[in-house]
Amino acid sequence: MDPAGGCPHADNERLLALGAVATVELPGAVEGVAVLGHDALKEFLAHPDVAKGARHFTALREGRIADGWPLLTFATVQGMTTADGDDHRRLRSLVSKAFTARRVEQLRPRIEELTSGLLDSLHAAAQEGGGVADLRRHFALPLPMGVIGELLGVEAEYLDRLHHLSNQVVATDIGPEQVVAANRELVAVLVAVATARAENPGDDLTSALIAARDEEGDRLSQQELIGTLVLMIIAGHETTLNLITNAVRALCGHRDQLESVLKGESSWADVVEETLRWDAPVSYFPFRYPVRDLTVDGTVIPQGTPVLAGYSAAGRDRAAHGPDADRFDITRPGRPGAVRHLSLGHGAHYCLGAPLARMEATIALERLFTRFPDLDVALPEAELTRHASFVGNSVRALPVRPGASRP
Repeated sequence: MDPAGGCPHADNERLLALGAVATVELPGAVEGVAVLGHDALKEFLAHPDVAKGARHFTALREGRIADGWPLLTFATVQGMTTADGDDHRRLRSLVSKAFTARRVEQLRPRIEELTSGLLDSLHAAAQEGGGVADLRRHFALPLPMGVIGELLGVEAEYLDRLHHLSNQVVATDIGPEQVVAANRELVAVLVAVATARAENPGDDLTSALIAARDEEGDRLSQQELIGTLVLMIIAGHETTLNLITNAVRALCGHRDQLESVLKGESSWADVVEETLRWDAPVSYFPFRYPVRDLTVDGTVIPQGTPVLAGYSAAGRDRAAHGPDADRFDITRPGRPGAVRHLSLGHGAHYCLGAPLARMEATIALERLFTRFPDLDVALPEAELTRHASFVGNSVRALPVRPGASRP
């Protein structure tokens, strides 16, 4: 795996040509496997003999993984993403109340309010920047970061630092010292957040989790509390940030389809779904481990091997999505027989925040292009700098020319 990310779709196509399951070398010469064919990934994600707990990671258990390994947090953080069975159900139940359909819908007015203010900020930034502004910095990032911050009860002063540290944690090309330092600081910041909420509880998820820890200690430990906050901060904004960014790039590169949506011939929800398939916000998500030698699509994955879920590759798998799988087409999701993407997961670990991410992205795109219908990317796609990671799939910055603002 290229630690610096690069162009995931070219790499994915090369790997898919070899099969739906590929043996890969992870940073530090750690042997792993990537499952990247759609059908193989769907089977693997829901397989009863696949676990998330780090005790199943053979190389880690045998002491062959260094403390500064860049993917270590994905394996060892204590929370839903590394729990199985009863522990997973217990932790998920503590968080799920914040993401019910009713609770998410209650957030709509606040998301719309945040979006409106950020569009003003984007317009102002473009005026100051000679007509060009970074959409990622001024719009796509602060929207989901603001929403998850409010859900968790995180003070605004912490949000920029938490985003920076999240980027460090999901990076795959940084050195051991940076890895250790970023993880320590992320934990320290979240301990400070939890301490503030314990002293001044509110109607937020962190306060609810602290109550579960203090009043029902068997339901949540301190390590699980902090691990859950780590997960919520990273997954709660990085995925949506990439989704909005990738959707804007896709629409600007396919102006006919943008016009179709603006005329009401297609829906913004279809734009979101096709972006999730065509340019998934996550390329390869770590880790799952077979609890026995497991055969997937004819390939044996040895027990205890760290396995990456290849979401961006599965989204363009021609075997599932047809010979035109590499074509962005917002009419695809509504076609009879269209195969649903896996970009938000599948099975017991399906993304809990999926309804919120979809709502945020739909509102963001509709409001953005309604106000700035002539918005376009200011650089050719080939000149945009990609994430330095094979986990996240997007670009580091998205300079745009918003054009004239409409009421």
